[in-house]
Amino acid sequence: MPKELVFNAINEQINAELSAWYSYLGMSTWCSEKQLRGCANWLRAQAQEEYTHATKLYEFLIERNAPVQLKQIDPPQMDFQSIVDVFHAALQQECENTKRIDAIFQMAIDQRAFASLVELQWFITEQVEEERAARENLAKVRMISEDPPAILEFDRVMGERNRILNTRPA
Repeated sequence: MPKELVFNAINEQINAELSAWYSYLGMSTWCSEKQLRGCANWLRAQAQEEYTHATKLYEFLIERNAPVQLKQIDPPQMDFQSIVDVFHAALQQECENTKRIDAIFQMAIDQRAFASLVELQWFITEQVEEERAARENLAKVRMISEDPPAILEFDRVMGERNRILNTRPA
C-alpha cells in the first residue's frame, strides 16, 4: 500500500523529533553547567516542544490506525566549546528537520496521502518559526560572544521563555 511509505516516513520523523528532544536536553545541560540558566531554560522549553511534535505525529498514526514503530534514541551531544557552538548545533538540527519534513511532504504528495499532507502542513509552518528562532539566537550569540555582560543579558532574556507551549494548529 503506497500510504505505508508515508506512514513509515512519519515513524522515522517521530524518532527524529524524539532525538531532537534529547539533543536540546543535552544543550540545556551544558548551559546549566556553565551557569547560563536562562539559556538552559530556553533549550528545555525547546526540548518540550520537540517532544510535543513527536507526540503529535504519534497520535496522527494512532488515529489513522497505522503501525507505530518507536526506536532507540542515541545519546545527545553534551559537550560544547561555547554558547555559540550550542546555538549553531540548534540551527543545524532545525535545518535537518526541515529537510526531513519537506521530503515526507513530497512523498505524501506523490502517494496522494491527503490526510498526511494536512497533518504535515502544520509542521512545515512550524519549521519556518523554528529555523527563524534558531538563526536569530545564533546571530545574537555570535555578536556578543566576546562580551560577558552582553551574554549575561542574553541569558536573562532567554530565561523569560515560558515552558508551557501550545502547538495546536490555529
